[in-house]
Amino acid sequence: MKKSYVTSLRLPEIPLWERMKAKRGLISFDYEITARCNLNCRHCYINLEAGDKEAKKQELSLREIERIADAAVSLGAVWCLLSGGEPLLREDFREIYLMLKRKGLLLSIFTNATLIREEHVRLFKEYPPRGIEVTVYGVTEATYENVTRKPGSFRAFRKGLDLLLASRLKVRLKTMGLRTNIGELPEIAAFCRERTKDFFRFDPFLQLRFDLDEARNEEIRSERLTPEEIVALEKSDRERFHALEENCDKLIVPEFERLTCGHILHCGAGLRNFTLGYEGTFRLCSSLWHPDCVMNLRDTDLRDAWENLVPRVRNMESGRKDFLERCRVCSLVNLCLWCAAHAYLETGELDKPVDYFCRVAHAREVALRKT
Repeated sequence: MKKSYVTSLRLPEIPLWERMKAKRGLISFDYEITARCNLNCRHCYINLEAGDKEAKKQELSLREIERIADAAVSLGAVWCLLSGGEPLLREDFREIYLMLKRKGLLLSIFTNATLIREEHVRLFKEYPPRGIEVTVYGVTEATYENVTRKPGSFRAFRKGLDLLLASRLKVRLKTMGLRTNIGELPEIAAFCRERTKDFFRFDPFLQLRFDLDEARNEEIRSERLTPEEIVALEKSDRERFHALEENCDKLIVPEFERLTCGHILHCGAGLRNFTLGYEGTFRLCSSLWHPDCVMNLRDTDLRDAWENLVPRVRNMESGRKDFLERCRVCSLVNLCLWCAAHAYLETGELDKPVDYFCRVAHAREVALRKT
């Protein structure tokens, strides 16, 4: 374990009996099989060029993936999400998919659909995934390609999506709320709901880059919507806002104001699942990249990470006054975009408040209290 980069955090030594007592049951893991992507979306926190030779060289081999998958299954995993980057860029995608299937894992896939071909549909029909999720960045060529910055990507997306929908595989559609596509979001929502009536979601939160690339981070910040725009979008979506209203008592929790512990993590990170990066990095969740919170499974085994690193990270405590008196005791934490992982990407520290997240939470609170 490296020395903490955050001086206000305490990294306790967890005795063996505490590790055993706090043992969690692994259910699933997310595997980013590549960081490379054939698109160059303005808001993406992970994508590298499709032809990035160094990134490709760092990707786990089929044998390495199988070793980690075996360990995950032995710990109880029954489900795996395959994502990227764009997972279909891997030339050995079929081999990876079938190997994980043979382990008995239920598989889900996140894809932009632009690379979907008949052979993928045949593979998925013969060995069905639990679900396939596709992000819709726009329903016109102009908007879609203004987001992806790849000419021809809209036509490829529609062709791939039509193949998936015609196959009657379980496909779910979603979108991102961006400065670039905000004018088309109502049409995107209608497009998605017409094609997948049981599921649609949009995400208004844009995560900063895992590689801390400041030029790309500035692009991401420029695509973020204001708190007022986020609330207006949520209110305009009847289903989404109704769900917020129905769960208001779970989203605004005055009892949080009486919390006295200084633990950084009060989320589900590392309790039932983990994320595996394309180069072998074990993380408690997809966003948690702090150096003290990761291990490379090329250097150690999964059981070590699961039984030793996870309890250690979850027992991290903060001595930061503004965190303890602000974020830790905030009744709006479930309306907020703040978490330790996002705080690190925003500020370089796990326990530092982020003003933008705070403003989003208070704007949502005002809207809910009015109803």
